[in-house]
Formats: sequence, structure tokens, C-alpha cells
Amino acid sequence: MRLSRDPAARRRLAALIAVAAAALIAGIAAGAGGGGDSVPVEELPAPEQATRQARGAAARLPLEAQVGQLLVMAFDGPSVPEYIRRRLARSEGAGVVLFGSNVVDAQSVRALTRELQRSARGSALVATDQEGGEIRNLAFAAPEASAATLGDVEAAGAAARDGARDLRAAGVNVNLAPVADVASGPASVLAGRAYPGGPVEVAQLATAAVQAHARERVGATVKHFPGLGGATVNTDDGPATIEDSRGTLEAVALPPFRSAVRAGAPLVMASHALYPALDPDAIASQSRPILVELLRGRLAFEGAVITDSIEAQAVLDRSDIATAAERSVRAGADIVLMTGSGSWNLVYPRLLARARSDPGFRARVGEAAARVLALKRRLGLAVPRRQLAAAPQA
Repeated sequence: MRLSRDPAARRRLAALIAVAAAALIAGIAAGAGGGGDSVPVEELPAPEQATRQARGAAARLPLEAQVGQLLVMAFDGPSVPEYIRRRLARSEGAGVVLFGSNVVDAQSVRALTRELQRSARGSALVATDQEGGEIRNLAFAAPEASAATLGDVEAAGAAARDGARDLRAAGVNVNLAPVADVASGPASVLAGRAYPGGPVEVAQLATAAVQAHARERVGATVKHFPGLGGATVNTDDGPATIEDSRGTLEAVALPPFRSAVRAGAPLVMASHALYPALDPDAIASQSRPILVELLRGRLAFEGAVITDSIEAQAVLDRSDIATAAERSVRAGADIVLMTGSGSWNLVYPRLLARARSDPGFRARVGEAAARVLALKRRLGLAVPRRQLAAAPQA
């Protein structure tokens, strides 16, 4: 995912989607009254306990709110639109992703994230992509250095620590980083973004970044599973196929993800590339063999799986975004990352209708919602208890 892509192009895409159809740790207490279970940072439960508690919390939510927990939304501009406030208040969205177009300066971002948390009563996931180097949506925040320039564990950990501190101070609680891909060489689309070295080195560096984020109470997202280092095309721009054998993927692509999962990574981002050796038909973000059998089964990942941008061209070449979102959730994804401001209007109704009509899909939604609520508890956020009728007053 390349979230800091041209804002004008992103707006054009959002407009096309809308025509086709028709929001931290700091400051949580200020917006967390009355709508959920606010968890003090010093009393955060262990991941296993959080998961057990979240299952019960998810089961008590109406279906409309369960579906909402699967969706991270986007909007244009530096102020929070009324429709975003309304959806957060009604638990019809888990949170938002922030782009460069949402950012003016540190003060404005802090005001924006406070408003998001007021609307969500302290339960909003607020994500951005802050890898470092060119992929840095909060220009005032660390790290300035690209991961490709960080060749030792101490440097990688320090960069991630500084970035996570700046994000937390701004009210951002999820970083869509670090890149855990092993770049195959100069032609790799990740060559300027991935940590240097082979699978052993990248595993050490990415794991240091995950641990540094955790110490600062920001959720790290390791990406792009099961490894995009062999791609020469960014899936934002077009389809990508990784022709590596299963053995090569096991030896080269998977070790950084396995290490990060063992270190407690709370989120893994699924790539939109095709991996014929693992699944000849479905891209990773829509593949049950990759998301369930490999990531959940063999790597024993218990956190939340988030898709790469659902509007990526590699996705659109296969289906519309509503169909893609349904396929991803059915295959095992827990969060659909929507980077277009009009996408919710297509995705939410589709997922809700399918959950109402299909008991198996409804169970999958409940499972995914529980993982998202467990993530929120791990981050010290409030957990919504019910769908709210109206946005709280500012």
C-alpha cells in the first residue's frame, strides 16, 4: 500500500466510487464517557484475556454494529465530516485512516483525532501510514529516515519508537507499518521501503519495530503478507503475481512475518498480489488458504488481519470493491481498509445484507468483530457495548 499517493487522484477515485453507488491513546478519557468500557493503559489485559472478553462484547452488539467494526473509513480534508461522526457514533465504522490531505499541522491533527474520539466515545481506531522516508503522512512526525536506510536493530527500534511517540501524541493509535517484505533486488517495488538485507536481517529489524510500537501503545501493522518483496508492480497501480515456489516463500518471504507474529504484532496486512504456489485462484487478501491455513494456522497469528487498500487497482481488476470486501471477509480478513471517501456507501450495505441472509457469513462477521474489539482493548480504547442512536454532543 502506498497511502501517500497523489491526493487528487485519490479524490477522483472516491468521486467515481460515490457516483457508482449513489477517527490515541492520549486524550481517550476526554471522549470515552458513557458508550463503552474504557480501559486504563496500566490495566490493559493480556492478548488472550482481551480476546475472550472481546468475544462476549461482540456478541452483545447488534449486527449493524458488528459489521461496522470491520470497516476503517477515509475522508477528504482536515475536518471531520458529519457522516463520519454519525457512523462512529452508531458503531457503523471501527475508525478512520488519515492521509496527507487530512493533515495541516500537529495541532490540527490533535484536534481532529479528539473529535473522532468524542464521536466514537473513545473507541475509534485512528490509523495512518508512517513508514518513514517518502511514506509518511504526518510530515511533522518521525521517522524521517526510510526503513531501507536502517541497517541495525538499534536504529530500527529507535526510529519506530520516535515515530510511535509522535503518532500517539497526535492521537493516532495504529501505524500501517512496518514493512516486513524482503526486497528481491533493485527492481522490487519495495526496494526503497523495505529494511535492508535478507530474511534473517529483515525479521530482526521488523520485529524491533513491532516491539517499539508496543512499548509506546501504538498498534504496528506488519505488511504485506505473505510477502510482496518479489513484486515489480505496486498493487495500488496494477495486478502483481509472485511466482516464487512454496519453498522459496517459506525460506525468504515468511520469516519476518513469523518473527513479528511471535513478538505479538497486533495487526497483519494482507497483500493484493497473487501467489500461485499458495493459491492459484485468489489474491492473498481474498485467499482462505493464505489467511486462515497459513497465517492463522501455521503462523498461529491471533490478532487482526487488515486488507491493503480495497480500492487498489489489483483489486478493481478482479471485481467491484463491495464484492472484494465480501470475499476478503469471507476468506478471513477482519478489517477492510477503505481509502476512498465514498467506499463505505458500497461496502457497508453489501456486508450487512450478506450477514443478514447468510448464517455462515454472519458467524464470520462476529468472529472478525471480536478480533477488532480485542485490538481496541489492547490499545486502551473503549469497547462499544451497543449501537448508538445519535452522535454525542461536542
